[in-house]
Amino acid sequence: MEGKAKATAMEPNNDVILSEHRLKQESIVKEEIQVQCNDTITEQENYKIELMRAVVEKKDPSSKEVDEYALRRFLRARDLDVEKASAMFLKYLKWRQSFVPKGSISVCEIPNEIAQNKMFMQGVDKQGRPIAVVFGGRHIQNKIGGVEEFKRFIVFALDKLCARTSPGREKFVIIGDLQGFGYSNSDVRAYLAALSIVQDCYPERLGKVLLVNAPYLFCTLWKMLYPFIDNNTKKKIMFVESKRLRATLLQDIDESQLPEAYGGKMPLVPIQDA
Repeated sequence: MEGKAKATAMEPNNDVILSEHRLKQESIVKEEIQVQCNDTITEQENYKIELMRAVVEKKDPSSKEVDEYALRRFLRARDLDVEKASAMFLKYLKWRQSFVPKGSISVCEIPNEIAQNKMFMQGVDKQGRPIAVVFGGRHIQNKIGGVEEFKRFIVFALDKLCARTSPGREKFVIIGDLQGFGYSNSDVRAYLAALSIVQDCYPERLGKVLLVNAPYLFCTLWKMLYPFIDNNTKKKIMFVESKRLRATLLQDIDESQLPEAYGGKMPLVPIQDA
């Protein structure tokens, strides 16, 4: 599914990013190619979905509005365990009703995050998954709106990405550009909050993360974040070798859809305008 890109899953150590794990990562990528894009619901999944629906609708009637694919994402996140998936989903519903009471986050609720001009969205990869580009070197701790505004920004962005997906093709791709990343960008509290939201509230949405232009300094932050990343998510995070940046991205993204910043033809659009 991920293409035969020469990218590397990073372990939490101080070695130069990419050099030691390239062959291992190629093997993982080859295995992932087997996954189909148009992901239909299997008989087993359908049976589990029916069981889960009976559980969650009894405890929260609002879940009747949720489709089968949404329930399946939570089931897959819990290895098709109905009890665990139901608990995760009900917790998500409660969070959503509290954190996004109006159903969506508006731009006026995240002015300080938008002002940093750090996230863009345009184009799709070869599997039809929408692409977002995040410039880590532009993120500075939000001292005005605090971490709560940052979390609203994350939900705003994730909802934008999810709105461009479709049933059976529900994932998105993130290019995390770390050019210029320094100490001022090492906002651990915010990154942990974002990680929690992605893993707990948007399970099975992340298709791939391509980290590019990563400076050596980022290794320190990576070691702090790594223990909080679940194993399935870790497999989706790739560090791209700078000298093979364009070639690697082209394994997953057609030139017509590749952002201009990486030698492609697709202009980047600010997330709020996408």
